[in-house]
Amino acid sequence: MTKIRGGLIQMALKASTESAPEKIAKTMLDAQIPLIEKAGEQGVQVLSFQEVFTQPYFCPSQDAKWYAAAEPVPDGPTVKLMQGLARKYSMVIVVPIYELAMTGVYYNTAAVIDADGTYLGKYRKTHIPQVAGFWEKFFFKPGASDYPVFQTRYCKLGVYICYDRHFPEGWRALALNGAEYIVNPSATVAGLSEYLWKLEQPAAAVANGVYIGAINRIGTEAPWNIGEFYGQSYFVNPRGQIEAIASRDQDELLVHDMDFELIREVRNTWQFFRDRRPETYAGLTEIN
Repeated sequence: MTKIRGGLIQMALKASTESAPEKIAKTMLDAQIPLIEKAGEQGVQVLSFQEVFTQPYFCPSQDAKWYAAAEPVPDGPTVKLMQGLARKYSMVIVVPIYELAMTGVYYNTAAVIDADGTYLGKYRKTHIPQVAGFWEKFFFKPGASDYPVFQTRYCKLGVYICYDRHFPEGWRALALNGAEYIVNPSATVAGLSEYLWKLEQPAAAVANGVYIGAINRIGTEAPWNIGEFYGQSYFVNPRGQIEAIASRDQDELLVHDMDFELIREVRNTWQFFRDRRPETYAGLTEIN
């Protein structure tokens, strides 16, 4: 297909963090289902949400309470619900969720569901930060997913999650594995990150000749209040041009048509893949 209609949903937290994780998940899903249905009615073909979209961004804490937010993938209730919605609307859905692999082993994961409701597989976040306000290693084991690309009904799809975006190697691996469109579900707050938000993904799109959908949540989340999640989810094309962008502070479904013919045009013009010199890069993989 030449044109693909993408959808990104950004949303503020709708429940108190004092509530049980199961209750928060129900509240967040109830709030987002109308937007999912709206996406289906508008003909969205590939839909994605923000990082750990059924929960708060709980990583400013180091509270084991949040382990209860994790679900099996693909056999947990959220993925099963999304499979039904994908089937209903013939829509590929990327489901960023807190994954329970086994008791004591948890991942920051995105499940990928095809347009007929088939579970295609998952990507587990590779790079896990551990700095003040972002104690993610307390909650997430680093993934080792080998940068999978999923052949969906509409496109070859890759996933790279939040902090991953700071590492150019993964973008390149996804492109070399065949990705045409890469989604980056995120939870990022104002400060240094906001400047990088509109810099890194466009640069990655240019370097790899792909479309990227970047998704961020909105608002502030008590009791941690680590800063404002500044939204501005967007689609960027292989030239590095932001083609559509959401608001800073509103719950929003952003819908945009991506012209995949531009991928072929850009790659044939710039020839970055032809001119790569991987035989000179061996030192990049040495452990320092």
